[in-house]
Amino acid sequence: MLDSDILSRQGRYLVALSGGADSVALLLMMVDEGYYVEAVHCNFHLRGSESDRDEQFVVELCARLGVELHRVHFDTLAYAWLHRQSIETAARDLRYDYFERLRCDIGADAIVVAHHRDDNAETVLMNLVRGTGINGMCGIRSVNGRILRPLLGVSRKDIEAFLARRGQEYVTDSTNLEHDATRNKFRLEVMPQLSAINPCAVKNIDTTSRHLREAAKIVAWAVKKLMNDVVECGDDGIDVVNVERLLSTPSPEYLLNDICSRYGFTPQQTGVIFRMMKGGTKGRMVSSATHEIAAEPSRLLIGRVGNRPKPLLIPMEGLYAYGDGHFRVSVSDFTESSVAVSKSPSVATLDASAVTFPLLLRPWRDGDRFHPFGMKGSKLVSDYLTDRKKNYFQRRDQLVVEDASGEIVWLVGERTSEKSRVGKSTEKVVVVSKN
Repeated sequence: MLDSDILSRQGRYLVALSGGADSVALLLMMVDEGYYVEAVHCNFHLRGSESDRDEQFVVELCARLGVELHRVHFDTLAYAWLHRQSIETAARDLRYDYFERLRCDIGADAIVVAHHRDDNAETVLMNLVRGTGINGMCGIRSVNGRILRPLLGVSRKDIEAFLARRGQEYVTDSTNLEHDATRNKFRLEVMPQLSAINPCAVKNIDTTSRHLREAAKIVAWAVKKLMNDVVECGDDGIDVVNVERLLSTPSPEYLLNDICSRYGFTPQQTGVIFRMMKGGTKGRMVSSATHEIAAEPSRLLIGRVGNRPKPLLIPMEGLYAYGDGHFRVSVSDFTESSVAVSKSPSVATLDASAVTFPLLLRPWRDGDRFHPFGMKGSKLVSDYLTDRKKNYFQRRDQLVVEDASGEIVWLVGERTSEKSRVGKSTEKVVVVSKN
């Protein structure tokens, strides 16, 4: 009954052994087939004496089979509280994190777990009810990295029949018989009703999920090809989605959802982004935990979430660290032979008599105005950046240098102020440079 295609006779395997019917059958089958196995049991201390009963059963089983057993104890409730997780999530995280560490320590090739056909059918239906895409309908995979599931094609009924023929006992987790957990509701209520309607329901759901796994491979291949045509990765860390090309694909919304999911956006957020994109709305932005998507005419811009640094006070000349860069401020006597007016966008040369210390380096704010070099009158920084055709991320990250009088003397990397320009009467200059 084992899926030998995913196992190797030369492999070394770590069997997750709870003491329940599925894991006991898995261990027996692997021992019968001559695979090299060691077992691992987790005591989560969630069911009092029943948890200790399960551990003792596993100890005696492994001793009888001559299988080396690794045991670990967890304070699952404390871990769940500390990490603000459900008990089920905490137990899963603890279990699989430990499995992987132990696998590395003993040099095992993989961790083998006892999920079977009924588990897969339950998972598919649960995902369907919650709302899912094609990947959710694929159900449980027999190979997931270092996790192997060689019983995935076997029914629970066949597993129990195997144990009955062997006269092998097993333990039953009493929480599996309770109706309050979501999976238990499916296992104890939904699946029996479906089987009453069609005795082949579980088998048919499992077969459908297998077909969808193959279909998902084709979809993934097509999406990758389309993404290469639609998404351009910028050298500045900003990825660009070409809206015209995206809309010309067979399913723009599906492709956009796939793109957005790679940056941590939810399907609900993707719906907002799609409407934003089709409406040609400029300046709108949506954030995930790690990225932002901004809509601009004919394109979407994707960049990492920016942590706007706090303003930096510059009381005197010197070298200052700001964000991931440095700013150097110096004051020098001005003579044509010693100081040249900078033409570099990363260096500002200012008339010291028109600049009052301390200086303040900060992100620009709505309502900021400055007097651009060579222009008459002041201009909103926002209007200046728009006229310069700066995209959302360039505008977001724009810095200004403001003096003690509140005058913006430099739009960093762009333009200095006309009011602090160096002229014939300049005697000293302030040089601010960014690297």
